[in-house]
Amino acid sequence: MPAPAKKTSTKNEPAASASGRSDRLDARVLETLVGYNARRAWLIISSVFSERMAPYGLKQIDFSVLSLLAHNPGATSRQLCTTLDILPPNLVSLVATLDSRGLIERRPHPHDGRAVGLHLTSAGEALVRDAEQTVVQLEADASAQLTARERETLIKLLQKIYL
Repeated sequence: MPAPAKKTSTKNEPAASASGRSDRLDARVLETLVGYNARRAWLIISSVFSERMAPYGLKQIDFSVLSLLAHNPGATSRQLCTTLDILPPNLVSLVATLDSRGLIERRPHPHDGRAVGLHLTSAGEALVRDAEQTVVQLEADASAQLTARERETLIKLLQKIYL
C-alpha cells in the first residue's frame, strides 16, 4: 500500500512546528480585510523605506513634502496639508526642520499676498532627485512578486479607496 501523500501547508493554513503546535495562527478572516492586508503591505514597504532613506535623513512625510515641492514649486502650506491630509500645526515644525536643513526656502506667493510659497533649494533639489530614485527602486524591490500590470492595478484599486 503506497504511503499517503504528504499534505503541504497553504498560505492560509497554520504551519505546524516540531512540537506539533501551530506557530502561525489562523488569520483567514483577517486576510479577507482590505485594511489588514494594506497594513501588512505597508509594514513591509515602510520598513524598507526607513532603511533606505536613513542616509538621506528623511522620514516618509519629509520625502512626501520634498517630492511635492519638487513637482509643484511654490506650493503653499495649505496645499501641502490638503494633499497629504495632515493638520497645519504638524506641517509647521516639518517645514521649519526642512528649512533649517537648507532643503527648502520660503518666498512670497506671486498671486496671494497673504500666502508664502515653498521652494526647494539647490540642495533640496539634489536630495529629492536622489531620494526619488531610491524610493522608486525600493518600491520595485518591495513589490517584486507582482507583475507590472498587477502593481498598476493594485495602486489604482488603493486609490479608489482614498481618492
